[in-house]
Amino acid sequence: MCDKVKYVGAIDEGTSSARFIIFKAGTDEVVCFHQIEVPSTYPQEGWVEQDPVLIYDIVKTCIDEACVKLEKLGGNVKDIVAVGVTNQRESVIVWNRHTGEPLHNAIIWLDNRTTTTVDDLIDSIPNNSKNINYLKPLCGLPLSPYFSALKLRWLRDNVPAVKKAMDHGDVMFGTIDSWLIYNLTGGAKNGGLHITDVTNASRTMLMNIETLQWDPHLLKFFGLPKTILPKIVSSSEVYGLVKDTEIKGIPITACLGDQQAALVGQQCLHRGQAKATFGTGCFLLYNTGTAIVTSSHGLLTTVGYQFGKDSNPIYALEGSVAVAGVALTWLRDNLGLLESLGQVEAMARLVDNSLDVYFVPAFSGLYAPYWNQEARGVICGLSEETTSEHIVRATLESICFQVRDILDSMKKDCGIPLAKLMVDGGMTVNSLFLQLQSDLVGINVIRSKIAETTALGVALAAYRAIEPSFNIEEDLSAVEERVQYKPKVGENERDMRYHKWKMAVERSIGWDTSAAATGNRDLFD
Repeated sequence: MCDKVKYVGAIDEGTSSARFIIFKAGTDEVVCFHQIEVPSTYPQEGWVEQDPVLIYDIVKTCIDEACVKLEKLGGNVKDIVAVGVTNQRESVIVWNRHTGEPLHNAIIWLDNRTTTTVDDLIDSIPNNSKNINYLKPLCGLPLSPYFSALKLRWLRDNVPAVKKAMDHGDVMFGTIDSWLIYNLTGGAKNGGLHITDVTNASRTMLMNIETLQWDPHLLKFFGLPKTILPKIVSSSEVYGLVKDTEIKGIPITACLGDQQAALVGQQCLHRGQAKATFGTGCFLLYNTGTAIVTSSHGLLTTVGYQFGKDSNPIYALEGSVAVAGVALTWLRDNLGLLESLGQVEAMARLVDNSLDVYFVPAFSGLYAPYWNQEARGVICGLSEETTSEHIVRATLESICFQVRDILDSMKKDCGIPLAKLMVDGGMTVNSLFLQLQSDLVGINVIRSKIAETTALGVALAAYRAIEPSFNIEEDLSAVEERVQYKPKVGENERDMRYHKWKMAVERSIGWDTSAAATGNRDLFD
């Protein structure tokens, strides 16, 4: 391997694991990587936390071990010219401004503890309208436990040490990207940068979607001080130098929330292109160009990326599915229907269909387009003939149906149906799942060359910051070379099955009231 080859490093800190991937600069060629699982804790039902110090230690280890692998391959760490950071979004960390020590565990995006906080804030909306979209014109988002501001407000209201530090101006707040960049660039002892990029900021409910600045009206609504917030920067520019680990002295030049990074990695850089990432959850982003499209069908308006502080931001519509791959983990860990996730495809192939079983995995409510936090998981259509294989297949189909929910909403908002969907993420190694996705939505599904495109997207953005002439679309392999899945079922069958799925969703949303609604009051006596 020639020492003159340039490399770009990508820190990819996800919900379940962190990794450092080294790419050949300006390409999708992975040279080497190191990955470590990140453990979560569950203090109460619906609560999900991670240790911020452990997160950073794991990231540092991934960096150092990947650099060792690079050297063993004949490469030189000094030839890494830039580093990008991509991260799980909406997760919240608060730390002491003077010591850099966390004041609480990170509250992870999946966490549902802020339900009461949401209810209280909804009650405070003028004219008693109880409109969850009250703030949407400013931030593009509905009031939901999903977003960072709600978690931050909960910390202020429920953790005395956080409230005291806020009152004294001693708190720094950040999503995972801010925490990592702060520590990598020096932390409290060595002038660490307190920044976040526009994509991560757009998920807090505190940034104005048009001005790309922290909004005083949003801060007032949530009762939060601006002094705790990081500086908002673009997604691709030179921020500062790393002062820790084996990549010390290398510039950090890109930052993107993980789903926006996947949008870039999938080369969905033109209006009307869309991608879906299947991991713990599923996230669909539809590029709307420089236009801010306000959804009236349950989708989110978000920033897709901004390549440089003087560049126009590119916006996107997003639909979020809370439970995708984690539903399969639930089948393994909670029901014992399979021993490993590697069995999923083989088990699902043992049956020709789900035998009219429909699974709505609303373990902590439903996200887009329903935004119903009271919904709970249901499995409908069980019979004496139902086997574990049918339930596994129904679980895969449940993810496909949720994707159709979102794509139908995108069509209504934008007026143009998608002809193809770019897909990536860990679940896309399952060919049967991708065929089901194509069948149940009725469009071509195109799989990325590499399953994890989040790291690729931020690596490309990082390289672009130091090589402005680099063209992501022209310099990567053609989309046409990727594996495609085409629908094999007819429209009538597809719509009939989707109709039954919607019936199951109705039961999920009304699971605790349906008996009363149908007059079966004796069940409550």
